[in-house]
Amino acid sequence: MGSISKFDADIPAQTTPKRRTEVDQRQAEEAVRTLIAWAGDDPDREALRLTPMRVAEAFREYFNGYNEDPLAWLADADVDMARGYDDIVMLRGVRLQSFCEHHMTPFEGRAHVAYLPDRKVVGLSRLARVVDTLAKRLQTQEALTEQIAGTIQAGLAPRGVALLIEAEHQCMSLRGVRQCGVAAITQRFTGAFETDAELRQSFLQLAKG
Repeated sequence: MGSISKFDADIPAQTTPKRRTEVDQRQAEEAVRTLIAWAGDDPDREALRLTPMRVAEAFREYFNGYNEDPLAWLADADVDMARGYDDIVMLRGVRLQSFCEHHMTPFEGRAHVAYLPDRKVVGLSRLARVVDTLAKRLQTQEALTEQIAGTIQAGLAPRGVALLIEAEHQCMSLRGVRQCGVAAITQRFTGAFETDAELRQSFLQLAKG
């Protein structure tokens, strides 16, 4: 399990919005036409004529996380909002949809996110926004787990962060070993969740519902 200092070192590269490569809509559509032809179909066939445009627009939505800074969602964390509360704050079952960087196939599942406030708390929806922003980028589930936990640690400076992600990967279900219904599970603990086994177990029990 990683330490808080490791997260602090990694945060700038992980959370700063990346500048979109200078590729215009026409070039993106041409790339889709090439893939359609490579797959064995005719990109000029009537039913496929508008597909390149649709795919380019879909990609813009799928990967909108490159245009957002996940740390910005935590910028309004407030001492007054906590009113002395210092126990676990948790969101269980945050829906997660992302894309594997190896095959660009989707993986989706649920994220269970918790932190121990150190004076500051943030609106609950902001935690879900962090998950969603980081998920809308190409990465592995392992990297996504690191990024979400690290962003919350950096943005809220809590006494600890706990995160568990369960997701099914289409790169396993649609190709290769073709195993459906298999969940990949990754987890990350920082601070008190890392050092206190009882607290960590409490989080895991809450995650199981």
